[in-house]
Amino acid sequence: MLPDDKSDLRFPPVDLASPEGLLAIGGDLAAARLLEAYKHGIFPWYSQGQPIMWWSPDPRALLFSGNIKISRSLAKTIRQNRFTVSFDRVFPDVVQACSEPRETQAETGTWITPAMMAAYCKLHEMGHAHSVEVWQSEKLVGGLYGISLGRAFFGESMFSRVSNSSKIALAMLAKQLERWHFHFIDCQLPSDHLGSLGVEPVTREKFLRELKKALTFKDKPGAWYFDDDIQELKGR
Repeated sequence: MLPDDKSDLRFPPVDLASPEGLLAIGGDLAAARLLEAYKHGIFPWYSQGQPIMWWSPDPRALLFSGNIKISRSLAKTIRQNRFTVSFDRVFPDVVQACSEPRETQAETGTWITPAMMAAYCKLHEMGHAHSVEVWQSEKLVGGLYGISLGRAFFGESMFSRVSNSSKIALAMLAKQLERWHFHFIDCQLPSDHLGSLGVEPVTREKFLRELKKALTFKDKPGAWYFDDDIQELKGR
């Protein structure tokens, strides 16, 4: 359990996490605690009605800079210019969309609780949390959001209302972060879907080494914008 003192932001050493990655229970979702957690490779993940649970899984899923895989079909979709992408245009809407139940969540509901939504919107207001939006005919059809610290981006969740839209969001984010010399996108847990996009599992030990290097650089706070020449899609 984390200490009841809200001014005490310490977490246990991550090597004390359970085999599943559970490290601690309790605390709150204050901005200072969340940022401290991410700096140590820890993130919150729990369902409505449960206490706050803090995780540091091993292995960790990372997309290293320059390693995004864009399939022929996805590249064709991008070239068709049916979508546009933006940064930070409607952050709360993206989080809300990510929180909507999906088929695989029909029994358990969403893990993005109202408290989680409020906490990440606060981090967005502080310039630490960012969203990528994918639009089709002015309709929000896909996107993702996450936290930026140093030259690390911690992906939290993505959604897709149209085929390939979340893949486009990740691909465009990866290309822009490569331009900004970010080291990696943390995708938290490995999956076959993420693996097809170039995400690879690494040990917790390697992840923490990479994180330490990424955090030696200054943060990039404030609203983000895409460079006009990132692939075929232009930022808004």
